This record gives sequence, structure tokens and C-alpha cells, in this order.
Amino acid sequence: MKCAPWDKIKENDTVYFKNSGEPVKIKAKVGKVMQIDNLTPKKVKEILDEYGKDDGLEEKKIMEFTNLFKNKKYCLLIFLKNVIAVKPFEINKKGYGAMAAWITLDNISKIKI
Repeated sequence: MKCAPWDKIKENDTVYFKNSGEPVKIKAKVGKVMQIDNLTPKKVKEILDEYGKDDGLEEKKIMEFTNLFKNKKYCLLIFLKNVIAVKPFEINKKGYGAMAAWITLDNISKIKI
């Protein structure tokens, strides 16, 4: 099933990051977005071979992750740039679901506390 941020994120968007239960501490710009569907085990391996190292995977772990993801249907790669620390701030996710891992807004001020 395709879910956010599929079809919701694009180049030059600003993305903010926080750990669960903590304030927002990082922001970045989106440099590039790749959405890949109709995955096959072969495509999964090709994606991991090409981008796995840049995603922090050790080469010796590529096969392990290939097996883990071989039956997935979709892949979303988001390339970030200009990653910086920001003055920590809290957000109010009311109305977005307590477990929302991804919220799409046109202005962060709408949920900034």
C-alpha cells in the first residue's frame, strides 16, 4: 500500500526530523525524489546495490536486506541536502494521529508550539 510521503514529497520541500517523544531538531531540503513501484526481488537487489552504501548499509549486509525487502512492492528514495540542526521546538500532532510518522503541511507554523 502506498502511503505518505508517496506522491506528497517533491524536490525543494523542507523536511523536519524528530525522534519519538523529543522535539524537532533537524531540517533539510529535498534534493531529489525517486518513486519506484512494481518491485521484483531483482529490482530490490539493484536498488540496494546502487544506493545501500549511501543509506548506511555495509556492503556485507546488502544480501541480508535484499532478502528482507525482496517481496516489497514500492520503494521511495528521498535524497536530502542542506541538513542542519535547528533550535529544538515541539509540535502538536493533534488531528494527524498520535502515531503519524509523516505529516505533510504547507507551513510548519501550523503545528509548531
